[in-house]
Amino acid sequence: MMNPGNSTFVWAVGGDVDVTETPDEYAWMQHGRCRGAKPTEFFPSDGMGVEVAQRVCDGCSVRVECLEYALLHRIEHGVWGGASERERRRILRRRRDLTTAAQECAPVTNESVATDSVTNELRETPTT
Repeated sequence: MMNPGNSTFVWAVGGDVDVTETPDEYAWMQHGRCRGAKPTEFFPSDGMGVEVAQRVCDGCSVRVECLEYALLHRIEHGVWGGASERERRRILRRRRDLTTAAQECAPVTNESVATDSVTNELRETPTT
């Protein structure tokens, strides 16, 4: 079948498809303040548009879920969870740096503590 607004073909799916069901992982989208808004408001071509979209996101009950969705799926364009593309890149960079730092300062395991304490005890034990 042909989509009137698009020159590409859309193939029909066989069987009954219920489009009213939403998978749990996307259920938060039904509660966004942006629901029903024009997509152009959240995919602005200038910096001023970003501020307009961010005002819509202010006070949204699913702002955190929206931002995490965009970060998880590496969405590069638009305003998600009140964060612009640049802000999301900054958040991802900061998280990556924190993860790297945490791995470099990994906690000492009980086994290594036990080995170190035994080694220290042997050093402190006087030899005869």
